[in-house]
Amino acid sequence: MSPGTIDIRTFSDGEIWVKFMDNIRGRDVFIIQSTQPPAENLMELLLMIDAGKRASARRVTAVIPYFGYARQDRKDQPRVSISAKLVANLITVAGADRVITMDLHAAQIQGFFDIPFDHLYASPIFSGLFKDHKENFVVVSPDVGGIKLARSYAKRLEAGLVVIDKRRQKHNQVEEMNIIGDVNGKDVLIVDDLIDTGGTFVNAIEAIKARGAKNIYGAVTHAVLSDHAIEKINNSAMTKLYVTDSIPLTNNVGEKIVVRTASGLIAEAIIRSCRNESISSLFEIDKS
Repeated sequence: MSPGTIDIRTFSDGEIWVKFMDNIRGRDVFIIQSTQPPAENLMELLLMIDAGKRASARRVTAVIPYFGYARQDRKDQPRVSISAKLVANLITVAGADRVITMDLHAAQIQGFFDIPFDHLYASPIFSGLFKDHKENFVVVSPDVGGIKLARSYAKRLEAGLVVIDKRRQKHNQVEEMNIIGDVNGKDVLIVDDLIDTGGTFVNAIEAIKARGAKNIYGAVTHAVLSDHAIEKINNSAMTKLYVTDSIPLTNNVGEKIVVRTASGLIAEAIIRSCRNESISSLFEIDKS
């Protein structure tokens, strides 16, 4: 079906103005907007939700392929904001009736919402690429927090599981990496929910390569790729890094970064939600 049209303008002082160009009274409205920086992306989403409710839409669903501000999901030091909770409150107060997103940085963010929340996983998008790697193949979690995600890939691919224990002293800076498991002589798949500056990811690649790994692949849902991340990845020992288009990539990403679309997964979630059908099969993950 054809997407609806919306007029978004920015005044000279930076203020954003939005208007739905179609009649949405009594309609089921799905607003697709990732909330990566700049903050205008989040502000646009909030204004579109508010405009939809004021235009008497029957139900407004915020479809957020990449849920920004999710890394600040707890108060880990004094006098800091829990931005994930703040954004959840903003989306709810703006008038969203439901949220659909993909591969949250922390699954517990679902509990920040008091409205229905559907959490999709990108593993079905990537898993089919590695079904032929049966022997001497392991899945690597680049940190302890990603074990559940890595385990789901390992289970799908019938592969071994390796974990990297990293010690971080400052933001975007990793001091030490310890590999728990055997990667010697094996093909490796590193999985994660997002890649930002690429420092942690490249350090993981170097550590694994030093332990005797053969081909090193990556499957990362959200390609933030800030700073010199693209250059770091393409200059590393990585064979291929697969990412989704949850965040638009406008720059030339080089030969080692391959973009796989998540549109089919999200479209299926939207149509099932509209028909009030079950979408549980779209976010299956190993819960053990």
